[in-house]
Amino acid sequence: MGKEIHVVSPEPVRIAKAILDRVADHARASYAKDEEACGYLSGPLADALFCDESVPLANLANRYHEMDPETYPRTGRTYFLIDPLKFEKAVAAGKTNGRPLRVLYHSHLDVGAYFSETDAAAATMGGDKPSYDGLFYLVTSIRQGVVDDHKLFEWDPSSKKFVERSMQFVGTE
Repeated sequence: MGKEIHVVSPEPVRIAKAILDRVADHARASYAKDEEACGYLSGPLADALFCDESVPLANLANRYHEMDPETYPRTGRTYFLIDPLKFEKAVAAGKTNGRPLRVLYHSHLDVGAYFSETDAAAATMGGDKPSYDGLFYLVTSIRQGVVDDHKLFEWDPSSKKFVERSMQFVGTE
């Protein structure tokens, strides 16, 4: 059974432009360190498809790779690893503080914005459905240090795979 995050609707997910800018800034800063950026977006409880806050998370992939390259063969350049306890605490806090988590984001370095098999395996923890019901996944493409695309994905229970979801960026340019 997945953990409920919010109710999915056919309407586009709306992300404040300032928040998208922060995600892009995080992607650029992480690119400079040769690693994927990762974090989450949240929003007010009363508006289930609106995100107006971003929280960057540490990508632990390089640290784990350095400690145990056999168990963790991938580096932060092609993989992100977040602290699962911190993420669980953020999910729990979002349920009580009126600011639920809506989107888990990460960047792809020099390969485009797509939902990879690795992304799908992480989102489902190797199972046959997502670990968090209703959580969206934003992938930001950054090539040669320049953010060139953002794509949002969600779980489609009928096809049992992640599909692209519509989104809008709202607020001042």
